[in-house]
Amino acid sequence: MDLDVTRDSLLAPFHAAIDRYLIADMSFTDCRCDGVTLQRSLARISTDSARHHAIQVFVEGSAGLVVGERRNPQPRHGGILLTDLGQPIEMRREATRALSFFVPRITMDAIFMEAEAAHGRIVETDTPLSRLAVAHAVALSRDLPTMTPEAAVHAMHTGVELLVGPLRRGVGLDSSARAAVRSAARAVLARARRLIDADPGQAGLSPTRLLSKLEISRATLYRLFEPEGGVQAYIRKSRLRAAAQDLVRYPHLAVNDIAYGLGFNSPSDFTRAFRRTLGMSPRDLRAYATDAGNRAFWQAANAVQGKDYQQWMQRHAA
Repeated sequence: MDLDVTRDSLLAPFHAAIDRYLIADMSFTDCRCDGVTLQRSLARISTDSARHHAIQVFVEGSAGLVVGERRNPQPRHGGILLTDLGQPIEMRREATRALSFFVPRITMDAIFMEAEAAHGRIVETDTPLSRLAVAHAVALSRDLPTMTPEAAVHAMHTGVELLVGPLRRGVGLDSSARAAVRSAARAVLARARRLIDADPGQAGLSPTRLLSKLEISRATLYRLFEPEGGVQAYIRKSRLRAAAQDLVRYPHLAVNDIAYGLGFNSPSDFTRAFRRTLGMSPRDLRAYATDAGNRAFWQAANAVQGKDYQQWMQRHAA
């Protein structure tokens, strides 16, 4: 995007800040910005490789005005805006905080074939489904720094699918109520997983504890976790993942202390579950992780996550 800068605006203070996350072939940004006029012209489109779709969720301020788009509502607060970076657009808005999902065209086509036709459209966040989508985006902005790459990818896909629901309805393309219900269910499941993974060793972690926070029925909770083998099975897997991290992070902490700290009844129960799930004993994992040669391999693998942003854009441009 290009900023429409005037002589007066150059003399005025301007504040903006952005956090950006690269998640597989997608990108997520959390941007706070003073009022601006943004343009994406044909000249700009012809000189860069960005052809993603962007879905912006305005959690402070409003989506503002898309020049020439008379069908849009003018929300006093909030709004969800879809833009196709392969098409020109001009937008005017006051100070905002926007959470943005940048999605490759091939991914968006599989979810929302009509996205190109919805370019520049704004929908209000005044329905249960749109409010759920906004809540998911806010939770994602808060939780992304501590999420695993796999969990981040899953949460991003869930967020996009949730946002597509109100966009379909807002532009008169709501052809699948079932899809909206499925997206809502995935959002609830994602929240339940986050509640478990945030502190898997907490005392009293149980389906009853989750129900008090999720405000859904017990039958619904059990149905959501059926693919995981049940709620208790997921809790145990989460505890084992946390144990694996602690074994590497704290090499001088006794294995028994890790087991008890994460809610296992006995070290033998912990070791059996660990071996059955991860294919090795806790002590074998610790020995592998602390081997100097293996640490070098892990450092090299982690370095791959820092690929240059421009290379990422060119690699995933349609």
